[in-house]
Amino acid sequence: MERRKRALVTGGATGIGRAAVLKLARSGFDVAVNYLTSAAAAKAVAAEAEEAGAKIVLVPGDVSNDEDVRAMLAKVDEAFGGLEALINNAGATIMTPPKEMEAVSVAEWDRVFAVNVRGLFLVTRASVPLLKKGTDPAIVNTASIVGLRPGPQPLPYAASKAAIVALTKQFAGALGPAIRVNAVAPGWMEGDWMNRMLGENYERLMERRAKATPLQRCVTADDVAETMFSLIVGNRFVNGEIIVIDGGFASTT
Repeated sequence: MERRKRALVTGGATGIGRAAVLKLARSGFDVAVNYLTSAAAAKAVAAEAEEAGAKIVLVPGDVSNDEDVRAMLAKVDEAFGGLEALINNAGATIMTPPKEMEAVSVAEWDRVFAVNVRGLFLVTRASVPLLKKGTDPAIVNTASIVGLRPGPQPLPYAASKAAIVALTKQFAGALGPAIRVNAVAPGWMEGDWMNRMLGENYERLMERRAKATPLQRCVTADDVAETMFSLIVGNRFVNGEIIVIDGGFASTT
């Protein structure tokens, strides 16, 4: 029997991470699922993925803490003995609108960057030895359209996503030819994340964005997971790219 491929997904309990875990599990991967506070959600997605035949390893930990990350990767190595894929998806934000600069505390700014940027670096660095033991390994990072062009997202979040874009390109050069590194940049995505950001305006603003999008809807977590999966198992000569997933909105407005 052919050995199943192996992946690690950070922030794998909810949203894009959850969709990625399930896509990988249903496509022949065993998956290590990282989370920090969403224990119940992580157990739920693990159960669903196991029903698809995957071996699931839950690896709680703060991606911004190097000790947590090293312990997490040691557990992944013990369980899997290597990786074919890493999805750096763990992320944090704040609720402060971009025009309210004085309302952004230094602690909030630092926490967003600690998770979104330092965390991506720490997990990638610790995963490299495992990825090099895998077959045709690939990394996919979760960036955002707001890391490429201005948008109504909080300032530290937007800046951190721009940093992820830069790191993706740096990693693509530093880790090639052994490991390919790309990122996805979703646009306005249906679900809890945007619901929290837009509040009572969620339905109205999402409908307006869908009407302005050539494909006449907003992106879903499943759309993002599908693109991530494609970058992992195919696109063998695509490296250092940022794939925008927004139905053509950014290209046509």
